[in-house]
Amino acid sequence: MAEQAASGAMLAMRGVSKTFSGVKALDDVSFEVRTGEVHCLAGENGSGKSTLIKIATGVYAADPGAEIRIAGRKVSHPTPGLARRLGIEVIWQDHALFPEMSVAENIAFESLLGARPRLVAKRRLRATAERALARLGVTLDLDASLRSLPIAKRQVVAIARALIGEARLIFMDEPTASLTRTETDLLLAIVRKLAADGVAVVFVSHRLAEVLEISSAVTVLRDGRLVGVFPTAGMTQSRLTELMTGQIFDSQVSARDRSAGPPVLELRGLTRSGEYRDIDLEIRAGEIVGITGLIGAGRTELGQTLFGMTRAERGEIRLDGAPVSFRSNEEAIRRGVAYVSEDRLSLGLIQPQSIADNLALTVLDRLLVGGLISPGRKASLVGNWVRELAVKIGKPQDAVSTLSGGNQQRIVLAKWLATEPRLLILDAPTVGVDVGARAGLFAIIRKLAEGGIAILLISDEAPEVYFNADRVLHMAAGRIVGEYDPRKTCLATLERAIYA
Repeated sequence: MAEQAASGAMLAMRGVSKTFSGVKALDDVSFEVRTGEVHCLAGENGSGKSTLIKIATGVYAADPGAEIRIAGRKVSHPTPGLARRLGIEVIWQDHALFPEMSVAENIAFESLLGARPRLVAKRRLRATAERALARLGVTLDLDASLRSLPIAKRQVVAIARALIGEARLIFMDEPTASLTRTETDLLLAIVRKLAADGVAVVFVSHRLAEVLEISSAVTVLRDGRLVGVFPTAGMTQSRLTELMTGQIFDSQVSARDRSAGPPVLELRGLTRSGEYRDIDLEIRAGEIVGITGLIGAGRTELGQTLFGMTRAERGEIRLDGAPVSFRSNEEAIRRGVAYVSEDRLSLGLIQPQSIADNLALTVLDRLLVGGLISPGRKASLVGNWVRELAVKIGKPQDAVSTLSGGNQQRIVLAKWLATEPRLLILDAPTVGVDVGARAGLFAIIRKLAEGGIAILLISDEAPEVYFNADRVLHMAAGRIVGEYDPRKTCLATLERAIYA
């Protein structure tokens, strides 16, 4: 093993297994990342990625027989404290930051901790935060509350905080899941700078294009076992998908001509200052219309107006030919509009509550008998939708947080489909969902369209709308600036227009 230290291995794990209640989450897995390397850990939800990270950081203890070395030092039983002292940090998907504290306080938080209470030296705290941000080549308002920052900048704060502890290895769990392409480019530039400074980065992402762009090697897990370690040079997304799932997914354009269907949604000159303007749009029954574009394009803001969360200042909205002006999302729901938010964790679901409660939330009035919710009606509703969308659950009473990302998203879909919508707005529906589950979700979405629902698919991932929408609209600076028929154009043409 001295050979590993000499080779520059920051972390080397051999023969790692982990058993929970008789079930093997990991089975004889080996993993290694070198100093200054960006290495991807890939696999579907449930493949063992998080378990491996938690063993490396001392959250879980491996089954007997594992060997772990950190910076060449053999560590029989890693603990979170020891792992951090040896330079290992983890940035989880939820960032574990403090929304009410300032940027400086979040970055330099650990410098405030100690054995005894003491006054906070704000000047020293700010200087600590400034040094960490300077190392990343980023400037942020140190006095701004974290809550006021967009997701991308919160991610930067989380990385800066990791550097305070002199991180030598940073695990990044789905760091781009909620970021636009522009924000992602900024994050990837920061990752490259960290690697150039000698920090090892383990990058976990369901966005395979980013995996191949940023990492030099990828370790693939499937069902708790090691599939292999592969160089990313020459690797394709389709091949990586096959390695992760054991299946071949054939990406094909699914666009169809829906021009004969009756219009469900019609927009004329819709405008809201600072968000979108002069939007003309039509979606017909059974049609999937995709909207894509860069940050600030106004896509989500348009979707929120259509769901009654905000109001347009001028222009017209028609549903099934009748003019509407929603004062609330309750009105939109009553008129047959459903909205799947891009923020599943905080807006789409109530994580501590049960699967059944989350699914039934939008149609509680239909479950009442004598003023009380009927357990039988509720159980029937939940059972029907779990079967219809093939949701993999334990018991309906389990917390929805126990489900994988893909199954959580199916519960969100079921929640809104229970309202029997005419128009379904999907805002970044595959955020945090692995590649295999994505294919299943889009199969469901196409089936819904075949049933006559009009679907507005909002995504910053051009391939997502290109392969799954009947028409694609390019939105920039609040306006629709282009329309594409996937049957008559290529993906490269669409991407060139977006990123020009």
